[in-house]
Formats: sequence, structure tokens, C-alpha cells
Amino acid sequence: MKRSKVEVHLTLRLRFLQALLLLAAIVLLWRLVNLNTAKSDFLKEQGHARFLRDVEIAANRGTITDRNGEVVAVSTPVESIWVNPQQLQPQDQRHYPALAALLEIDRQRLTDLIARRSDKTFVYLKRHLSPAIAARIVELGIEGLYTQREYHRYYPMAEIASHVVGFTDIDDRGQEGLELLLNERLQGKSGLKRVIRDRLGRTIENVESLEEVEAGEDIRLTLDRRIQYLAYRELKAAVQLHEAKGGMAIVYDSDSGEVLAMVNQPAYNPNNRSQLTADALRNRAVTDIFEPGSTMKPFTVAAALESGLFSSSSTVDTAPGYLRLANFTIRDARNYGVIDLATVIKKSSNVGASKIAMTLDREQMWRLFDGFGFGWSSGSRFPGEQSGNLPPHYQWQSIRQATISYGYGLSTTLMQLTRAYGALAAEGRLSQVTFLADETMPSRRVVSAAVARSVVTMMSHVTDEGGTARLARIEGYQIAGKTGTVRKLDTEGYNEENYLALFAGMAPANDPKLVMITVIDQPDSGDYYGGVVAAPVFAKVMGGALRLLNIPPDDVEADSSLQLTGLKPPELAP
Repeated sequence: MKRSKVEVHLTLRLRFLQALLLLAAIVLLWRLVNLNTAKSDFLKEQGHARFLRDVEIAANRGTITDRNGEVVAVSTPVESIWVNPQQLQPQDQRHYPALAALLEIDRQRLTDLIARRSDKTFVYLKRHLSPAIAARIVELGIEGLYTQREYHRYYPMAEIASHVVGFTDIDDRGQEGLELLLNERLQGKSGLKRVIRDRLGRTIENVESLEEVEAGEDIRLTLDRRIQYLAYRELKAAVQLHEAKGGMAIVYDSDSGEVLAMVNQPAYNPNNRSQLTADALRNRAVTDIFEPGSTMKPFTVAAALESGLFSSSSTVDTAPGYLRLANFTIRDARNYGVIDLATVIKKSSNVGASKIAMTLDREQMWRLFDGFGFGWSSGSRFPGEQSGNLPPHYQWQSIRQATISYGYGLSTTLMQLTRAYGALAAEGRLSQVTFLADETMPSRRVVSAAVARSVVTMMSHVTDEGGTARLARIEGYQIAGKTGTVRKLDTEGYNEENYLALFAGMAPANDPKLVMITVIDQPDSGDYYGGVVAAPVFAKVMGGALRLLNIPPDDVEADSSLQLTGLKPPELAP
């Protein structure tokens, strides 16, 4: 039977469609083969361009420890949260309340921050979050939100060692103290790696390492955490007891030039700097210069002995208790008459020191003071350290030479003064100061060993009956030292109400190992003499340090009744 024209037409159309479908299948098959062969590399590159990221790997800052390996500064891992505003999706704004709560910021502030920087591709929302909080934020699933591994510096000793150790900024870079001085050694070198991230910014695969991370160097300090705490505690107690403006103290190893403790008041907590003030931040021990007062007298006596014009048995007539130079009068607490050099130190005679000085050649005296490091940096390289001022000898008239002999007319820092006393303790050898353990510091001779030993022996009498520092006594140990009570200079001259109270001492006096100087700034509770205000701090700290370091006593037969408290030494020099 013959088919109709309609059936033929339908058959042709069907076959045409079949051919088209077959052709489409062939094209698709060819395209599939082409994509998986000829253009495979191109497509991988495009995919990687969308999901591959080069990520910086933060270097772990080196740990700082004390001389015994106790940690004083360490970095802990934290996470920082950032966003790419151009990748944020409108539907994710429903998560903003939860995000703001986890970030502990106001929701409107969060929204405004993102809106203001909508044209940026990197905006920090908050830095240094705990890993646990960061993980909860990631779980919100906000597209365009990322985490970044960083490190946060933590200081276990808090304000006890804040002025020595210092602190870092939010980027873990040293800003103060030894953190600043040693920053290059501590910070290490960041690395770089290539990763694959999903659309939510989560790393799903580490592809390759591009640059190896180099951790910062661990550094061991000369500080002794135990002595540092002891010095901090006693200095703070003294400042509070005497209602003082501030205070500072250093404990120093005279043989090695190592600083075992350095404390200041007021102090600050580097773990919480929200209330930090410039006054608390200042490291007075290296930045503040002051006239050392009577603590200079041992160096005047050393200059006298070194000159050959005086011996240990030489005497000086201090009668009638004062000395007039032009229109200037130098006074003692009373008329001591004819006294030897040891008594000049013991009684802190201004007249005696002045008469000794005026016998000496000015240039020779200046050279000896210069040799002890006055007017020079201590060599510690500590940030902010001042040099003080020792006027050149050609500017010394009779009055200036006299006043310099008992500590007025020159200026020093506590660090420099401690170093100079360290030279007396080390039999005349002056060392550079160091805060780094296992660092051998150079030293040079300033005076002969015999002269240094003679001066130390003279200084040991200041704790005797009639001396100015009976409150510096430590049972079982002989102490050599010198008090100082310094009138402070203001815009109108020397203030009769504002003083610095000082005590500089060393122990054991027969073979000094440790030097400590304490300064109390403007005590305002009535007492202001160095022998009353500063000497007790020395006794408590030095006594503890000697025992902690197992330094044997050199005065084992001393009567325990020598440990006096609450007595005011008579006849103190101003």
C-alpha cells in the first residue's frame, strides 16, 4: 500500500532530528575530549587562579628566658579575622549579629567598618583572637571572611620585669626594652606557602612550600628571675612606705658586668597596656640623669690615692665644719676636725672631700672620673640610655672642682653609677654592662687593685656605729657602701624639700661579688636620708640575693643584734 505524502514528510523530519541529535552528540563528545586533552592545562590554571592562594606563614618570635631558663617572654599562636568586602554576599548579613558578638564589637560598628572600606580587598575585623573563637567565627560560613595565623607576646612576670624586657606591638615587633634591642634576632623570618581554599576561605589543601619559615632566636638573659622579683617587691614597698614619687634599683655582678636585676617604680603590666602612662613606661635606671651626691666621695678618695699625694692613713682637717670658697659655703653636719680618708667616707664629709679634691690636679681628677665611665654610655646598648655629663676639666674652677668631689656639678644615670661601683668591687677593672648571658664583656683597668681594695675597705665602715648606713647591715656579711642624700634641682635652684635618697653598696666586702644601688625619688613621709630610706632596701634585696646565689658569708661571727631596724643615722651629710 502506497504511503501518503504526510507520512513521508513525517519520516523525513524524524530522520533529520535524529541526524541533528547525532551531530550534537558528536560535537559534545569532541568537546569533552578537547577539554580533557588540549585545554586541560588552561582549565586547571583558571581553576587554580580562583582557589589557589599564596599565604604568609608567620614566624614564631624567639622566647626570652632568665639566666636559669625561666621564661620571661613567649609568643603564643592566635588568629586574626579579616574580610574581602568585595566577596561578601548580601545573604550573609544575617550572620552579622553573631559575628559581632564573637568579635565583641557593636553590630553597627561592624557594618559601618565594612561599608566604609567596600572598595578594599583586605580589611581586618579583629586581631589576636583565641583559636577557639576564630573557629566558631569560621563556622558561620560567611563567604569572603578569612583567618590569619599570628602570634601574641605574653610576659609571665608582668610588671616585675617590664622595664627590662619591654614589649612588642600587635605585629610582634619590639617596641621597648630588650624586645626592641634584640628585635632582629628575635623576630625570625616569615615563610610562604601555596594553598587551595574553598569559597568560604577555608584551606582544604596545602599545595607547596614557597619559602621556609625561620623561627626567631631564643635568647637567655643575665637576669635572675628570683632576684628581679625580690628587688621589685622591696623597691615598690619602699616607694609606698615613704610616699615617694618613684624609685629605681640595679643588682649587678661586678666580675662579669652582668645585670641580675633592674627595677623601676612606677611600673606597668605589658600584658595590659590600656592604662599605660609615659611616667610608668620610663625606664628611670637608664634614661634619668641626676647628680649623684655623696655617692661620688669614694671616687674622690680613689683619685687621691691614685695620685700618690695621699695614702690610706692620710688626714684632712675639716674644722670648723664648713669651707668658704668665694661667695659659696660648703658645710658638714658638724665639725669633725682632723679625720682620715676612711672617716671622710664614713661620716660623708663634704668639707673633707672638697679639701682633698682641691689638692689634686684638675685634669688628673677628671681623667680618673672619666675612666670610671662618668659621662659615657655603659656599653649595654640599652634603648634610651643617657650618657650623663662630666664637664671637661678646663671648665673646673675651684668651686666646681670642690662640688664635683661630693657629687654636685656632674650628672649620671643609675646604670653608669652602678658600673663605676662595679669597678671598685672588681679591684679597679671597669667592665661593659651586659644583659645577655654567655656574653663575655671586655674590661679595662681604671685604678690599681691596691687603690680599689683600700677604697672598698674604707667604705666598709659606713655600716659601723657612727656611720651613715647602719640600716644596710646584713647578718653574716660585711658590707661596703656609701649613702647619698641629694637635693634636687628645679627651675629656681636646689629645692630644700625635694631629695633623692641613695645607697650604693657591695657584698661581701672582703671579696665583692654583687653591687646594688637603690634610689628613692622624693620621699615625702618625713625621712629622706639615703641611710634611712634607701639602705634598708639594699639590705633586704642584697641579703636575699647572696643567699639565693649561695655566696658564703664573710662575717660569720657577727652578732645577730647588728641587724637593726628603725634607727635614724645621726649627722648625715646633705
